[in-house]
Amino acid sequence: MATTTPSILESIFLKRSQQKRKTSPLNYKKRLFVLTEAKITYYEYDFERGRRGSKKGSVDLEKVVCVESVEPEENPPPERQIPNREDSADTEQITIIERFPYPFQIVYEDGPLYVFAPTEELRKRWIHQLKHITRYNSDVAQKYHPRFHQDGQYLCCAQTAKNALGCQLLQGANGIRTNERSQRRSRKPLPPAPTESQAKASKPLPPAPTSPVTSVGPRKVIAMYDFTPMNAQDLLLQKGEEYLLMEESSGQPWLRARDKNGQEGFIPGNYVTEAQDPLEIYEWYSKNTTRTQAEQLLRTEDKEGGFIVRDSSKAGKYTVSVYAKSSGEGIIRHYVVCEAPGNQYYLAEKHLHTSIPELIRYHQHNAAGLISRLKYPVCSVRRAAPSTAGLGYGSWEIDPKDLTFLKELGDGQFGVVKYGKWRGQHEVAIKMIKEGSMSEDEFIEEAKCMMKLSHQNLVQLYGVCTKQRPIFIITEYLSNGCLLSYLKEVRKKVAQGDLLSMCSDVCAAMTYLESKQYLHRDLAARNCLVAEDGTVKVSDFGLSRYVLDDEYTSSLGSKFPVRWSPPEVILYSKFSSKSDVWSYGVMMWEVFTLGKMPYERFNNSEIANQITRGVRLYRPQMATERIYNVMSSCWEEKPDDRPTFRGLHSGILEIMEDM
Repeated sequence: MATTTPSILESIFLKRSQQKRKTSPLNYKKRLFVLTEAKITYYEYDFERGRRGSKKGSVDLEKVVCVESVEPEENPPPERQIPNREDSADTEQITIIERFPYPFQIVYEDGPLYVFAPTEELRKRWIHQLKHITRYNSDVAQKYHPRFHQDGQYLCCAQTAKNALGCQLLQGANGIRTNERSQRRSRKPLPPAPTESQAKASKPLPPAPTSPVTSVGPRKVIAMYDFTPMNAQDLLLQKGEEYLLMEESSGQPWLRARDKNGQEGFIPGNYVTEAQDPLEIYEWYSKNTTRTQAEQLLRTEDKEGGFIVRDSSKAGKYTVSVYAKSSGEGIIRHYVVCEAPGNQYYLAEKHLHTSIPELIRYHQHNAAGLISRLKYPVCSVRRAAPSTAGLGYGSWEIDPKDLTFLKELGDGQFGVVKYGKWRGQHEVAIKMIKEGSMSEDEFIEEAKCMMKLSHQNLVQLYGVCTKQRPIFIITEYLSNGCLLSYLKEVRKKVAQGDLLSMCSDVCAAMTYLESKQYLHRDLAARNCLVAEDGTVKVSDFGLSRYVLDDEYTSSLGSKFPVRWSPPEVILYSKFSSKSDVWSYGVMMWEVFTLGKMPYERFNNSEIANQITRGVRLYRPQMATERIYNVMSSCWEEKPDDRPTFRGLHSGILEIMEDM
């Protein structure tokens, strides 16, 4: 007998919808909304019989990036007007049933879902519960749109794309304001949502209970890497040790934590994982390894029973890749970890286990349907600790006296870039900004926000030196330098799968920036760097906004990146995440041509003319039709017709899995 997922909240709301065409009318329909731990689903509802009807749609909560109220329309119809508070009890009953004046938005990859609640209390309850469930999502937005997207644009800022950059800053993860966070040391369970029969009763909705409840307590995490404190506020981390988080601050670059000895301090958020089933601490787990990469690693090791546990191409699933020798030849089999009811796991045969580590331990001693028992864990390299968001908690202004300059790396858009060390131990890249090249005051203000952006495929901003001239920008150092130069150096020595892996790295970073509603504006191979292990990271995101150079900022100038720019940027200087998608397609083309110049036979004015006429880059010899289709999807003339970075990344991972 199938088990049903228990609902957390159920309420009748008004749902706003509009077809993709900008000219199509808005429509509003009453729907029964059901919230569970994994989804929010809405249904038709038979009011006469009080029954749930057919399912009309759903949103996976793991894809939600923002939950927030929306400012009401200027001249709403009566059913969406806030009622007079002096109305009688009878009128209050009608208000609950027929009036829906309190809008809120659930923003995910397809844009905002607009929902209207009958009471402010119910709206607050749903927003609070949704934020609580999605608070650990990795793609939580930093900005949002306070007004509706209507008639093809946002009423607050006139941006046209539904997933356009937000125009108002959210303070704290998923919009939980800082002052709210400080008052919420514990989480109280929410009261149940009113049923339809309660809504039809003559009495108004009861207030939420205020009786004291037991706090859920601090959240446990486990260290994936060792961390040595960089300043007095930091806390020492030891890999495999358990720590308690002292406040709800998931998704932040630094977290306040306590160790087993009672010591408190700040730790890097990307150095720890949830204490429950932390696969990251095991040497056999390779999170971002593809099928092709796994096979290469297993064949290179050439050991009977070699195995890798990796993320499957299907979201939320895991695959165990196993190597065995048969008649002198190596055979590789890939087994998807299956999940049985009751959170139990198994592989080839139904030997059920309560966790994946327990499953792996079992198969290390028993083949039980596999081509070999799991004898030898294989990993690409000993995983290096990721970069921290700053050189210690709160350290964004760096003392130049702590920097040692070792060699010059090159001359960039803003000035000389040098390799050096911070306090003699941490490798850094130092951009020395030549005066007059950058709008310095604006950048310095933005740098505080940029430091909070932290992803394994973004070049980490560590801090700035602003108390002298020239100012310095201190970033993570990557030993293999610029991707464009790297491609030219490795010509004829690189496989198609490696090139696709480079594109996947960049797309992962851009998916993260997209989720934070942050634009790059100058994505190209020259603005990506390569680490010692071959990982590609995106650099200089957002810096083009601060360029003080007429030739660079004007599409008529010789320095303007016309070759990477879509029609709307060339013609109207209109930037969005979809203009970054166009640039990404050109960067893919650079990768698969091993560093050729896009539109190499044309000058800037000729390129602008060609692009606006619909001319596109040809298919590189090293790109299959399937790979080229991904590239060319980025070059649709209309921004709304281009894919999101999340969609692009899924497509690339599928190709890599099939190679």
